[in-house]
Amino acid sequence: MIDTRHLIRYGGEFVDDVIERAQGSWLTSVDGRRILDFTSGQMCATLGHSHPDVVDALSAAARDVIHLFSGMLAPAVLELARELAAALPGSLDKVLLVNTGSESNEAALRLAKLHTGGFEVLAMSGSWHGMTSGASSSTYSAGRRGYGPGLPGTMALPTPNCYRCPIAHCRDRCDLTCLEVGMSLADSQSVGGYAATIVEPVLSAGGIVPLPPGYLARLAQMCHDRGMLLIVDEAQTALGRTGEMFASEAMGVVPDVLTLSKTLGGGVPLAATATRADIEQDCHDKGFLYFTSHVSDPLPAAVGIAVLHAVATQRLAEQARLLGDRLHDGLAALAQRHEAIGDVRGMGLLLGVDLVQDRDTRAPDERLGVAVTQRCLELGLNVNIVKFRGMGSVLRLAPPLTSSPSEIDLGLDILDRALTDAAAV
Repeated sequence: MIDTRHLIRYGGEFVDDVIERAQGSWLTSVDGRRILDFTSGQMCATLGHSHPDVVDALSAAARDVIHLFSGMLAPAVLELARELAAALPGSLDKVLLVNTGSESNEAALRLAKLHTGGFEVLAMSGSWHGMTSGASSSTYSAGRRGYGPGLPGTMALPTPNCYRCPIAHCRDRCDLTCLEVGMSLADSQSVGGYAATIVEPVLSAGGIVPLPPGYLARLAQMCHDRGMLLIVDEAQTALGRTGEMFASEAMGVVPDVLTLSKTLGGGVPLAATATRADIEQDCHDKGFLYFTSHVSDPLPAAVGIAVLHAVATQRLAEQARLLGDRLHDGLAALAQRHEAIGDVRGMGLLLGVDLVQDRDTRAPDERLGVAVTQRCLELGLNVNIVKFRGMGSVLRLAPPLTSSPSEIDLGLDILDRALTDAAAV
């Protein structure tokens, strides 16, 4: 049993294994136990743990410049901004570099409020956008109770989960009625102060729910009709994980603001908020302020450059498509053998396995979800259970983009055994 007496517990209990080494797709505990990591850390180590390019970038940056006064800029910051602007869709060519997804969303919301003059923000009922004040006010999957009121003007839209329709209207398809109903409810509550809608292309904490075809485009039109900005939070979906550089672009939409975090830093705290030049100019003219101790830090920027280069030169988006198809097909095969698998969904290498008590009623089996993840870990596979808002039946699988086909197959074999063992208890 590890000694955690001096740690504040921040999200449940800690895993018993103490990890002293992480390399590629594998974790090694202090006891020498090897664990295949199908979560890429906290979905951040998309290049795998301790990727050589990331290590080299860290080493070089540590020798050159780690940190500066926030008003000073290092070459790595300028280069990363240029490369992001070149990679981003549409006319998103202004970038703010920060540390976490919460921060990137906080900055995005501040931009939207200053630009529009409004304060009302819509988000999905299964959303996770962060733990800072504005981001947490638009996070509905967890953390709502016990902390006092969120920011005024925050409202939720139904999560368009085709497997479990939020308004009991559709089954296994979406005709966007949930969006029409949700926006109508928001309109009835609005006091005329709309600022933004913030949304993930694949809701992760909401149960690995990809937005249905046509949903994001319709939402964008609704936002613009109401004078709102559309913010797309691509913390978990950008830079190859879904098989595309940007999931929103694959859905045919260029948002007004796009936020990046997990997939940009290769395991190092790095995030970005990107917007158009006209929005940036208007906010600058109005005195936009987002000044933190580590904004535009050189060291993580150097890592971000390495990550962008690796994704491009190693064709990792294409690899995520191929490996994602392999993993999805393997999970579909497991569903033929395990009645508890009700649904397999997601994009690329961000997939969810929805465990049910009964395939007809689709009642979630959270007990089995916990048991399967525990058994997987005992067998040497780290998978993640979605813990929030009744989604404890959904296994979240996000292996590194650098995984090998044999590692994908091994993970499937372990999951197969874990499902069998957990069901027998």
